[in-house]
Amino acid sequence: MRTKKSSELISASGLIKLMTHAMMGAALGLTFSLTLVLSNPAVANLLNNGGSQAAAVFALTLVTTFAIGATLTGVVFMLAEDKQS
Repeated sequence: MRTKKSSELISASGLIKLMTHAMMGAALGLTFSLTLVLSNPAVANLLNNGGSQAAAVFALTLVTTFAIGATLTGVVFMLAEDKQS
């Protein structure tokens, strides 16, 4: 009879892995927003005409979206790893 082991998501190392995925997503979102602003003049024009907070809101929206997506992907990967072992 196999012993039931606890999920890796609940442990301290699991939380560190999830935070790492979130930070990677945030960095990717920030890089994507900077690339989009620099490569697309229409986006840069919209941000210039949007007021003082437009660039910050644009960047924070992309950073948050990418961070949440990377964290959820990390959860799926960790659960799949847990299931295999």
